[in-house]
Amino acid sequence: MAVDADRMQKPVRKIRKLLKNMSTSPGQDEVHDLRTNSRRIEATLHALSLDSGRPERQALKQISKLRKRAGKVRDMDVLTSYASQVPRLDGEQECSVDLLEYLGAQRQKYANKLDLVIKQYASPLRKRLKQTSRQMDKALHRNGSRDSSGNTVNTKAAASALHLLSELTQPAHLGRNNLHPYRLKVKELRNVLEMAENAKEKEFVKRLGEVKDAIGEWHDREELLTIAKDVVNHRPNCQLLAELRKTADAKFKTALALAESMRKQFLRVSERADKRSSRANTRGPAEPVWSATAALAA
Repeated sequence: MAVDADRMQKPVRKIRKLLKNMSTSPGQDEVHDLRTNSRRIEATLHALSLDSGRPERQALKQISKLRKRAGKVRDMDVLTSYASQVPRLDGEQECSVDLLEYLGAQRQKYANKLDLVIKQYASPLRKRLKQTSRQMDKALHRNGSRDSSGNTVNTKAAASALHLLSELTQPAHLGRNNLHPYRLKVKELRNVLEMAENAKEKEFVKRLGEVKDAIGEWHDREELLTIAKDVVNHRPNCQLLAELRKTADAKFKTALALAESMRKQFLRVSERADKRSSRANTRGPAEPVWSATAALAA
């Protein structure tokens, strides 16, 4: 196995198509695709050191802005879904309606801002992404030969994965203050590993996805709780806030347990690290981790 050329190019094709056809009021699937594929392009260009040329730098700058705008819309979609799932609580109907109305209004505001950025960037970014696609093709076609540093596309991707892998062994202890930043590292490593052929069949890649999703849901639940506290005129002992807090706490415990289990099983991070230490002790990655990383370099 090795780097999958079609998997690398697919996000570029999707973003170019979205920029051409995206509706003024984008649906959840369009927003999700824009955000997810933007992340994948960023990860690919960084991993393969294709982010130094002027067209690529300009493309990355504009993709980053699009991704962030799309992220705001996506957040409102997810939070609205979670708010709608809260069980009916006696005397809390007005609070629930106020919360949903606020989320809907925020969604529309962020969608309008996303639309403005798309209109501004669509044409030039589609051209830049076409150039980026050519650069990827060139890199892939010369993959059998080495560049000035003696590296091939496969070895660059594998080296990037190893660097990100080392970051996942830190910090020594995970908690509320660092669990969400840790998720960003998990997501980036997963995006790089997914460049390999048959990557999704790899046990470690699957586990990274589970950890990413669990931490993401906990963070979203915390955001919903924060918004509910700020925008709804709650009565004393509000049951809605209590329910949202209970759910967020449960999701945190689940996410933390999954992340710590992954670190112990796959990264072999020791649980006996000194509580005062900021550095984790590790015995080196387990075989499934090497298997997923080696798939890039094969």
